[in-house]
Amino acid sequence: MNVELYDFELPEELIAQTPLQDRTSSRLLTLNKESGAMAHHTFKDIVNELHAGDTLVLNDTRVIPARLFGLKEDTGAKAEVLLLKNLGEDRWEALVKPGKKLKVGSVIHFGDELKAVIEEESDMGGRVLSFTYEGIFQEILDRLGQMPLPPYIKEKLMIKNVTRRYILVMKALLRHRQQVYISRKNCSMKFVPKA
Repeated sequence: MNVELYDFELPEELIAQTPLQDRTSSRLLTLNKESGAMAHHTFKDIVNELHAGDTLVLNDTRVIPARLFGLKEDTGAKAEVLLLKNLGEDRWEALVKPGKKLKVGSVIHFGDELKAVIEEESDMGGRVLSFTYEGIFQEILDRLGQMPLPPYIKEKLMIKNVTRRYILVMKALLRHRQQVYISRKNCSMKFVPKA
């Protein structure tokens, strides 16, 4: 497959840096499968696009603050870790920076409450890390971690704001769960309780 086919020009001024306060005002592009016609709407218009027999699939992915910044134990050098996959038993597959300096056996401290030891190198330059901490890992991650954002997003997401919005959305959806099936804890942040 030629990945260059996916390259396209995207003007910086068209890239949203923060979510809209009123998520239902987000843009919605529709495509008519039969005619090929495209139309621009706002997300609140989605109800006009859904018909009896349609299937609405909700993305239930929860993005965690998986980017951690720490210091190597032996040298005090900066280290960056991007958690990719929870392997269980406090072990994670991750990407690390600087990869050449973070070898098996390296210890990274993330403040006083979290420590990681690189146990092995994985495919494609990744690492398997084993974490030690006191408390609940997700709570520590919420405090120390940052949301992994693509390089064209310059604004940092405030985890508290995202979490508060997420809770409001989930409460609204759970009130109407007979109409919407949710298999996990998250959904698109564009769904909001009806005012």
